[in-house]
Amino acid sequence: MEKVMNMLKPKPNPQQQLRDWQRRLRQECRNIERQIRDIQREEKSVQKAIRDAAKRNDMGSAKALAKEIVRSRRTVNRLYENKAQMNSISLHLGESVAIARTVGHLSKSAEVMKLVNNLMKAPQMAVSMQEFSKEMIKAGIIEEMVNDAVDSALDSEDIEDEIEEEVDKVLTAIAGETAAQLPEAVRKERVKQPAQVVAAAEEEEAIAEVADDDEELEEMRARLAKVRS
Repeated sequence: MEKVMNMLKPKPNPQQQLRDWQRRLRQECRNIERQIRDIQREEKSVQKAIRDAAKRNDMGSAKALAKEIVRSRRTVNRLYENKAQMNSISLHLGESVAIARTVGHLSKSAEVMKLVNNLMKAPQMAVSMQEFSKEMIKAGIIEEMVNDAVDSALDSEDIEDEIEEEVDKVLTAIAGETAAQLPEAVRKERVKQPAQVVAAAEEEEAIAEVADDDEELEEMRARLAKVRS
């Protein structure tokens, strides 16, 4: 019955479709802005935790938290890119409707198709953009697309190397003065030793001295992961 009613419902004209799409795109942009604010607000708490960890010579925890900040900043950069792409879609849709007034129907837009396809690969945007793409395919703005997302696992090692480089920069920027006051041997041992050794050292310290700090570290990492998702 619902399918029949949908068939009988008059189709919206191009101007109505444009207004609806632009309204929803603006809402998605506001959602992105809110998510960015949440991430940046949480980062301030993590920065304080990094400085506190450096003061107590716990460079293992400081480095782990710095890595979360690097990941969060990368997420923020992607969110800004997503927002810019949605604004571009809105502009191109406006151009398509202007052309439709002359030719009498909506024409396909290769640029909109490319932008929508890019946004469908973004985890935060995949669901909403899939819905947009169905409507735009039906309206004749874009053609049906094949998801050609590249498996991120292929270059995960390169990304991890880049993150490690950024982690050192974040540590220097946030806790540089505090870390510089530590003995040279401590800095080298705590920051540059292999990950397995760092993990073992952190575990021993958590059991012996800083169980509460370890719980706080995990809570902060969990909160950052939540606002990034």
